[in-house]
Amino acid sequence: MARPIIRRTAIVVNPRRVVQQFAQCFDGSTPELLVRAPGRVNLIGEHTDYNDGFVLPIATEQATWVAVAPGQGRAVRAHSVALNETVRIDLDNPGPPGGSQRWVDYVRGVAACLISSGYRLAGADLLVDSDVPVGGGMSSSAALEVGVAKALLGISGDMVETVELALICRQAENRYAGVPCGIMDQFACLLCRKDEALLLDCRTQHYEHVRVQLQGACFVVIDTQVKHALGRSEYPLRQQQCRQGVEYFRQMDRKVQALRDVSPEMVSRHLSQLDPVVAARCHHVVTENQRVLLAVDAFKKGDLGQVGKLLLASHESLRDRYEVSCAELDSAVEVATGVEGVYGARMTGGGFGGCVVVLAREDAVKPLTEAIEKRYNRVHPKPARILKTLAAAGAGLETL
Repeated sequence: MARPIIRRTAIVVNPRRVVQQFAQCFDGSTPELLVRAPGRVNLIGEHTDYNDGFVLPIATEQATWVAVAPGQGRAVRAHSVALNETVRIDLDNPGPPGGSQRWVDYVRGVAACLISSGYRLAGADLLVDSDVPVGGGMSSSAALEVGVAKALLGISGDMVETVELALICRQAENRYAGVPCGIMDQFACLLCRKDEALLLDCRTQHYEHVRVQLQGACFVVIDTQVKHALGRSEYPLRQQQCRQGVEYFRQMDRKVQALRDVSPEMVSRHLSQLDPVVAARCHHVVTENQRVLLAVDAFKKGDLGQVGKLLLASHESLRDRYEVSCAELDSAVEVATGVEGVYGARMTGGGFGGCVVVLAREDAVKPLTEAIEKRYNRVHPKPARILKTLAAAGAGLETL
């Protein structure tokens, strides 16, 4: 079957071009290593990670590429192709956490956290290029962190166990970019496998690879290209509301350490005693954990219809109970689920903009694209981008 023509399709970065750009940026030198670090799409399990719950992400074909060669002295020179900007980081004094969420904070944070974890880094020249949408809920930040970390470790002749590296990269994002993320993004970027999703227990860090039986279907990401500023203040507020719920339920059962430990029955019994907003937040997290496990079972059985229903139920809960959706995301989901051959759709990522993930038959991708162009793009100021992807492999070194 011929691949549908989709505007701004999945893969934009050409690895050979990355090598050429490296030579142009760094005086004709040739990189010694090339790292590919994928973005991720969380299929289901939203806002469960910081509640010690379950998530089910895949790595995407879209990725961040980092070319690296030995540098001079104890400095890292890093160049962003997208921003056409070069920064210099002193490995002996990488500086304190900044929290500005500029790309350099992620690079600097990774270097600093590797050093503080006992790894001796060598000077390096890095060039970064990416086709992971920024701010779209596909974790471009984790892809950048993991790509830079693997490049710096590779050129320094060092290795880090995969789970440890994921935790170091998460620490870099928490401390240096000021983003209070959970562990999902970095784990997915490093641990995912081709044609498989990653069932991750965010409490125990236990993970299981789940075969994604698509049977002529694929994942489509609708990038709304919208990111509402409200998200930065509302994300920590949701965490606070979840902690309020935990404090309430712990009075009933001292074993409750997180919403992971609360059952749907407990939430239902105490709805009238809880603050209505806190009750809604708890209801979402508790039922979302259930949806993750049901989706795993459905994927194992090849029941894509059931997966689609769970995706839509997840979106409705995120919209109505967790209140992290927005008009653009709701519109994209409505348009997508009105197309024949679409099993289901939901917002993915932190919310207040970003992306929608769609599970659809291959032959539905073209009509889905046309529906978005006709029914979404004509209504909203920013046109959506359509990205088709499959479950890809996690980060690794690529052949130059």
